[in-house]
Amino acid sequence: RRPADTEIDWKAYMQEVEGFANGTLDYTQLKGDTGPLVYPAGFVYIFLGLYHATGRGSDIRLAQYLFAGLYLLNLLLVFRIYCRTNKVPPYVFFFMCCASYRIHSIFVLRLFNDPVAMAILFLAINLFLEERWSWGCLLFSLAVSVKMNILLFAPGLLFLLLQRFGLLGCIPKLCICALLQVVLGLPFLLVNPVGYLTRSFDLGRQFQFKWTVNWRFLPEEVFQNRVFHAALLLAHLAGLGLFALHRWHSSKENILTLLKDPAKRKPASPRLTVNNILWQASCVCSLNANAWIVFILFSSNFLGVCCSRSLHYQFYVWYFHTLPYLLWCTPTTKLAHMPKVLLLGVIELCWNTYPSTVCSSLSLHVCHGLILLQLWYGTAPTPVSHTPPPSKKPTAVSRKAQ
Repeated sequence: RRPADTEIDWKAYMQEVEGFANGTLDYTQLKGDTGPLVYPAGFVYIFLGLYHATGRGSDIRLAQYLFAGLYLLNLLLVFRIYCRTNKVPPYVFFFMCCASYRIHSIFVLRLFNDPVAMAILFLAINLFLEERWSWGCLLFSLAVSVKMNILLFAPGLLFLLLQRFGLLGCIPKLCICALLQVVLGLPFLLVNPVGYLTRSFDLGRQFQFKWTVNWRFLPEEVFQNRVFHAALLLAHLAGLGLFALHRWHSSKENILTLLKDPAKRKPASPRLTVNNILWQASCVCSLNANAWIVFILFSSNFLGVCCSRSLHYQFYVWYFHTLPYLLWCTPTTKLAHMPKVLLLGVIELCWNTYPSTVCSSLSLHVCHGLILLQLWYGTAPTPVSHTPPPSKKPTAVSRKAQ
C-alpha cells in the first residue's frame, strides 16, 4: 500500500463529502485540500456512501478493494458491448486488461471519480443496445451527475434519439435526463441554486498547465488564453457537425428529416428498428446495428477528447476502453493489425510519461489525428438505394427487438 499516492484526491473527496454529512447544503462551502467541490450532486451521494463504508475515508485499503471490484465490473460491461458489436479481435482484450499501468492506477491506486462515471456510462450503453432507451437515459444522466466529461457522449446520444424517435419522441427521454439532475441537486438548489450550478457545472474552469498531458508543447500563456479555448470549441463543434452530416447520417435524405416522426420518413417505417439500423449501417461500413450505435457514441466522445482544453492523467479513462473499437470498427486487413496495436502502444506510452513532455504531447495528437483520419476515410458512405432491400432474416430480428 502506498498512502501517499492515494491521499491526494481520495482525502480531498472525503473532506468534500464530510461537509455534506455534517449537514452543509451550501455547495460553495463544500471544500477539500485540492480546492472547492466542482462535481455535480451524484458524486456527493456516491462518495458519501464510500465515506461511511470506509470509516469516514480512513480505510484506504478497503476503498481500493471496492474500486478493484468496480474495475472488474467495468471490464464486464465493456466486454459485453464489444461482444455485441463483433468488431474487435479477441487478442486486443489482453491489452485492455493487462497492458495499461495508468488505468490500473486510476482505478485501484488513485481512487478517482472518473472510473465511477465511466462504469455507469457503459451500463447505460448496454441498456441502449438492449433497446431500453428510457432506462439508458436515466443511467446516462446519473453518470453525468458524477462527472461532466460524460457530456462528451451527449451529441452522439442526441443524434441516436432523434434517429430513433424523432423530435417529439425524444423529448420525454431528454426530460428523464433533466429531471434526474434536478432531483439529485434539489437539496443544494433549495439552499443556494446559483452556487450549486456555478460550482458543479462550471464549463469555464481553468486548468493548471503543470498537469496537462496534451498541450505541453504550447507556451503556458497560449494554454490559458481564452481565444485558444474558443478555437478548440469551434473545432469540436465543426468536427461534430461533419461527422453528423457525413458519417453518422447515412441516408440520402436531408439531416433535418431526423426531426420528423420516423413513420413519416423515407423509407417509411413505424419506427427505427434494428432492421432499418442494419440497412443504414451498411451504407457506411460493415457495422451491425449494435456496432452502429456504439460507433456514434464512441466517436462523439473521441472528438471531444481530441479538442479538450486539457487532459489530465486521470482523464485517460475517459476513452481508453473505447480506443480498440475506434481502431477496429473500420475494415482491417491482416497487415493493418500490427500498426493499430502499435498505435495503442504509443498512446499508452504518452499517458505514462510523467511529467508530460513536448514529444509525448505531440505524439498523442499525432495518434489522435491518425485515428480521426481512419474513422473519416474508413467509414466513407457508399451509394445505396432509397429503399432497403427486403430480407427475411433482418425482419425476424426486427420483430424480436420490438
